[in-house]
Formats: sequence, C-alpha cells, structure tokens
Amino acid sequence: MNIEMIEAAAARLDGVARRTPLLSSPFLDEIAGRRVLIKPECLQHTGSFKFRGGYNSVAAIDPETRARGVIAYSSGNHAQGAALGARLHGVPAVIVMPQDAPAIKLANTAALGAEVVTYDRVGGESREAIGEALATERGLTLIRPYDHPEVIAGQGTTGLEIAAQATEHGVTEADVLVCCGGGGLTSGIALALEAKAPGLKVRPVEPEGFDDVKRSLASGQVVTNNTQTGSLCDAVLTPAPGELTFPIMQRLCGPGMAVTDEDALRAMAEAFNRLKIVAEPGGAVALAAALYHAAEVEGDAVIVVVSGGNVDPAVFQRALAGFSD
Repeated sequence: MNIEMIEAAAARLDGVARRTPLLSSPFLDEIAGRRVLIKPECLQHTGSFKFRGGYNSVAAIDPETRARGVIAYSSGNHAQGAALGARLHGVPAVIVMPQDAPAIKLANTAALGAEVVTYDRVGGESREAIGEALATERGLTLIRPYDHPEVIAGQGTTGLEIAAQATEHGVTEADVLVCCGGGGLTSGIALALEAKAPGLKVRPVEPEGFDDVKRSLASGQVVTNNTQTGSLCDAVLTPAPGELTFPIMQRLCGPGMAVTDEDALRAMAEAFNRLKIVAEPGGAVALAAALYHAAEVEGDAVIVVVSGGNVDPAVFQRALAGFSD
C-alpha cells in the first residue's frame, strides 16, 4: 500500500464519487470544547464511504475478468458499494450478507441489482467460507470489505480530500477521528494523511465491547472480539483488524477510542439537529468520541468522519427521541 495507489484510485473515482464537504456547527464546538470539522461520508453514493472502495476495486479488475462478475461479503455498506460499483460497470454482483443485517441494507443491496445470499451470523456460519466457495464455483472476483488493497486505496481518497479541505480551513494539526471496523477506511486515510498532511493524526473509534482495534494497538498484536453481535453499530462490528490494515494502523495511528451505543445515538441526534445529516450508529461513533470523550482528544480542533447513514427508521427514531436542547 502506498500513496500512488490512493492517487490512482482518486483518478478512477474522479467525476464518479462525491467530494463530501467539511461541515461545522457552533453547537458541536461548544459540546466538544474545541473546533469540530465533520466529513459527512453519509452523503456519499450508497450512503457511506464504502462506495469509494467498492467502485475502485471493480474498476481496477482487468475487463475480461471483471465481466465474469464480482462477489463481496458485508453487513451492508460494503455490500451496497460493491453492488453499485458492479452495476456502473455492467457486471454481475453476488453479495453475502447476514440474515440479521438491517432491513434497509438488505433491500438497498438487492435494489442495486445484486444477488443477495444470506447466512446465519448468530449461528456461526462463515461468510468468508461462503464467499470463497461461490467465487470458485462461479468464477467471480472476491472483493473483501477491508483487507483488499484496492478497497483500502479507494477509502484512502477520503484522506486526500481531508488533507486539502483541512488546509482550506486553516487546520494543519489535529486528531482525525475515524469510525473503525476492520480498518480499511482508517488505514487508507492514515496513508493519505502521512503523505499529504502529516500534522493530522488518525485515531480509530469503535463501540465499547467491540474495540478490537483499540486493544490491538495497545497490546502491539492482533486481538479479537468475543462476539460479532450485540451492538447497534453493525457497520463497524468485525472479528479483528485486517492482516493488511493492522500494520498500517500500528505504524500511523494514535491510540484507539471506544464509545457506548448510547453515545452513538446521542451523536446521531446532534448530527441531525445541528448539521441536518443522517448518521447510522456505526457511522456516528467518531462524532460521539469527539463530543463526549473530549478529554481523550488533543489540540484546538478535531476532524471527524461520519462514515455512513444507512440506518433503519426505528433506530433513527430512537436516537431522535432522546434528543433535548
């Protein structure tokens, strides 16, 4: 992985992906006790940053191989990113998803033209085994959700934009809080900022009880989560950091942070009421860390990535119901 791969991904995504802005609110600055700049990847195509990596991965496959189709496994956001990437290239897509994934993510993936194959995550079925078996059987190219070079490169284009936009806002030194599952977005942004804005330090943020990256960084070796269910933050629930992503995060990232589901719900409400954006729980954990764990953040400014907005209506209503001025 290097900056050249990320710049090549940016060229493929030019005119295709949205260049999401940096947003701010004096209300959020007051809660955090510092300047807060928010990168709303919930406004990206398919409602999350995953479109960047999904599209780039499909685009990078040689045309003859790509024509046979692609396969991915995901709880929903990578599923939609890969599905739309395949659709825009006119090739088939098969997506392996947990049967307990949010209904909106299952429905949207199918609506993008993908064949959705569900599996029993709670019962212990392996999405990796199903995905690899289908890839072999049908001759499909497997696009892993985070441990894939072109996925990381695509996600890294978010970091290129942050570097340029932070300079425009006069911010050259700050923590950059990133919602983290397997580490594709986190490591991609870290690589981009290393090259383009070395004064910006990436900090991964996860849900409490599923903070494998935080614990892995602290211990210096990969550790796993005991379970993959039990949090509202489905978008960032992974067993462990990726084999490709962990060494990058270990080299470039600051200490990890963890927030509760309730923190995430509060941050969702603040994002909607103060910025008029919709965040899903897993996409709001970085904002929650900036707002409610400010003592763990350094500097006069903090940059936050809101990574996705694909939330079921009932969960969103729960978040808004708890909001008070």
